[in-house]
Amino acid sequence: MERKSFYCGLTELKFAQSESATMTFDGYGAVFKNIDSYNDVIEPGAFANYLDEVKTGKKEWPAMLLQHGGWGMNSEDMMPIGVYTSLEEDSKGLKVSGQFADTQRGIEAYKLLKMEPRPAINGLSIGYQAKEWEILQKDQKQVRSIKTIDLFEISLVTFPANDKARVGSVKSIDELETLPEIEDFLREAANLSRNQAKGLIARIKRSSSGEAGEDLAQIVEALKRRGNIL
Repeated sequence: MERKSFYCGLTELKFAQSESATMTFDGYGAVFKNIDSYNDVIEPGAFANYLDEVKTGKKEWPAMLLQHGGWGMNSEDMMPIGVYTSLEEDSKGLKVSGQFADTQRGIEAYKLLKMEPRPAINGLSIGYQAKEWEILQKDQKQVRSIKTIDLFEISLVTFPANDKARVGSVKSIDELETLPEIEDFLREAANLSRNQAKGLIARIKRSSSGEAGEDLAQIVEALKRRGNIL
């Protein structure tokens, strides 16, 4: 199963007017018709099925995480910082409303978003799985036009992987065949340092036993279980 991330700046961030009000915000988790660095584009209506299933209780609401949960390096990384209270598609993209938790991490995130003269953190990035898509030819290159999508989480993030397009995308982990490729994948996808990536791989290897090829397969499977943006 392929999971990816899509970065969108909070260009329409709004807050509750009263300081005594709950810590809420509005923004866009995804913008339609924006081709990312891996030539993917989310089409209008792509979230419709998922949103219907959320409303009927067939699917869970996406988690609100910080930096995609830091790939679960510790239990705190995967702790949500709040909840989403509204999800809907409009002509621009996936419009979301959220409420931060009255916890240290929730309060910190809210204060960082409200800083002047500009927010200290200013992006949303979705962790998703593409369900249906079509390959199209556009501008002399192939583009994957995503028609149906499922959400796992929507994260508050600092850096987009692709600053120019304001999009962060991760290639499928199933394409990785060597330890250096896995290390580079972790550094790009999870914003880990080289030492952090090596340390995570070493911990997974210590928990497995087998031939080299089996170790690689076990590392890939372990990362799939840990990650929300694969």
